Amino acid sequence: MGVSTSVPEKGVAVVTVDSPPVNALTVRDWYDLATAVRTAGARSEVRCVVLTAAGRGFNAGVDIKEMQRTAGHEALIGANRGCFEAFAAVYECEVPVVAAVHGFCLGGGIGLVGNADAIVAAEDATFGLPELDRGALGAATHLARLVPQHLMRTLYYTSRTVTAAELHRHGSVWQVVPREQLTQAALELAREIAAKDGCLLRLAKAALNGIDPVDVRRSYRYEQGFTFEANLAGIADRHRDAFLSGSTATEEQR
Repeated sequence: MGVSTSVPEKGVAVVTVDSPPVNALTVRDWYDLATAVRTAGARSEVRCVVLTAAGRGFNAGVDIKEMQRTAGHEALIGANRGCFEAFAAVYECEVPVVAAVHGFCLGGGIGLVGNADAIVAAEDATFGLPELDRGALGAATHLARLVPQHLMRTLYYTSRTVTAAELHRHGSVWQVVPREQLTQAALELAREIAAKDGCLLRLAKAALNGIDPVDVRRSYRYEQGFTFEANLAGIADRHRDAFLSGSTATEEQR
């Protein structure tokens, strides 16, 4: 369990997250994921990285239980910094990153796939940011890379999810396949990418990042400031406690 790396075939590294029961990651998990992606991409023989997960879903965001059982702001700061590093590792990976997504992809999962170079998804995959229901803000930067602006705002305000098929229609998901074919489909795309010249792939990745209209690191860091503000105001704790207890924060609390 945790984060592991394998090289199933020439030129392709697979980074797998396995943090039962729902791949809600601790602070340490986020840093481990960042290290694994950066290390895989830095290997000279690797030309494409596949980011995938075991279990019920791709990613359920941060481990709220860890945050609520930790006194003070240490866990919140750790989660903010850990997510920032993991998202940046995917974006800055020296070679293209293919995200293979199944089940739920929520919160921090959006940060990961939004910064990936390509997404292959299972038919059961759903994507969304329940941040407002969890007393947080963030990853709108990355959701905006998956859907048009007005849809992004509506999804953000409502905490609704969209399906892999819907994202495929928007052009952000490359391929939607049955769950049992996900690994094969992701590896096929990675194999096609890895067949290119390794030096040119690295130059292409740097060039494409260089022409992005939005600086994803700065944009996400700006969002994180509002998460901390909500925490200092006491809003975040109310919503996180309500989530863990299975209740809903009242309008008066909001």
